Amino acid sequence: MAQERRRLLIAPERLAQAADGYVELAADERRYLTRVLRLGPGDGFAITDGGGNLWEARLQDRDGALLEQPLQEPLQRVTPPRPELVLAAAVVKRDYDVVVRMAVELGVDRLQPLIAERTAVLGQLKAERWRAIAREASEQCERLWLPQVADPQPARQALAAAAGPQSLRLWATTRRAGLASLQEVLQQQRLDAPPTALWLACGPEGGWSDGEEAVAEQQGWIPVALGPRILRSSTAAVAALTLVSSWRHGCWSC
Repeated sequence: MAQERRRLLIAPERLAQAADGYVELAADERRYLTRVLRLGPGDGFAITDGGGNLWEARLQDRDGALLEQPLQEPLQRVTPPRPELVLAAAVVKRDYDVVVRMAVELGVDRLQPLIAERTAVLGQLKAERWRAIAREASEQCERLWLPQVADPQPARQALAAAAGPQSLRLWATTRRAGLASLQEVLQQQRLDAPPTALWLACGPEGGWSDGEEAVAEQQGWIPVALGPRILRSSTAAVAALTLVSSWRHGCWSC
């Protein structure tokens, strides 16, 4: 595209129903295009399906838009990032919405909310809200692949399920003398080929329990330190993910 256009994410199943390239818009999409972006008939924007495809489109009327490329021939098509970047972060009482948004902006491909033994949350967990935040953040930072937000899972179960010889699993923990820093562990990696996934696990405000630490060690997670200070859980997750995402980009340009 000669000029970058603001993007709208529309699910593949809805795009598949676009007769002759005409895409019907939902009410919130119409409001976003016409009231937030102030587009009118004939104005252009971009549509992505969250599955690596991008089309140019023009607003036709208040109810729909017309794709400028055939549905089967998108303007841009990219493969999913490899290795996959996964953040397993314990749910916290405040700031988890911010963690989700920043994780998407930093390049996470999958987010696994954890219910740790010392997790203290107020009210119901908000998986659908987190998915909506991930969707909005994905549009804002112009990602073609929509990050997936899993349902919350007990920490022990998630730490065990992530086991696998083809993945690099990093587990942020505290109050352990002589523990290598995340930066040091990343610099020490000598990988001939990208792993299938890069996992980063960050604990709750009260820290991991002894049982959770034992499970992580048994499953081969690599314990790492995040510095000399004790960070808020949300700060730790975002700071650590920034380092891992930057390292992945430097190694594999994704």
